[in-house]
Amino acid sequence: MTAESALAEQSGLGVVLVEPRIPGNVGAIGRLCACTGSALYLVGDLGFSFGDKYLKRSGMDYLAHVEPVHVEDFEALRALNPDWGFSLLSTRARHCYTQIPFKRGHYLIFGSEATGLPEAVLTHYAQHAFRVPMLADRRSLNLATCASVVLYEGLRQLGGWPSHPTAGPALGPVVEPVVGPVVGPNAGSPK
Repeated sequence: MTAESALAEQSGLGVVLVEPRIPGNVGAIGRLCACTGSALYLVGDLGFSFGDKYLKRSGMDYLAHVEPVHVEDFEALRALNPDWGFSLLSTRARHCYTQIPFKRGHYLIFGSEATGLPEAVLTHYAQHAFRVPMLADRRSLNLATCASVVLYEGLRQLGGWPSHPTAGPALGPVVEPVVGPVVGPNAGSPK
């Protein structure tokens, strides 16, 4: 097992991209997975090659720390991970992502930037479909932004951050902010 595989096992979370089309998004999500110790799966046809300059540019040298697994379809993905828990992320879902019951071995599934996940999949797995809320007159968040928001919520629910096998604890557990009175020369005066 490589250090990257061990790191992916540490967070216990995975990101699944179904037919991604924009290499910059995949690079940014690869970087996110490398920095959080999360697994990355790519399903179906890709709209780019792994040699794409935009993929390399957005992922920078972090892509050396993540081992994306590319599979043909969901059946192949399920065969690799028969006991996985999963959540579908879509602008068409009804439940907020903060309601996802994260556990180790949980996968976040995102559709392509152009079409999202198929309606039939969202209907069949409606109890597993979640959204990141936003203003009603906006179409969608960037795929990498959405993946970041939801993945970090999963890490928060699981109680902290992964440790790198050679560097020790990265950030440690999340510390809740202390809320108190505002003090200082401008306290209480609106600007």
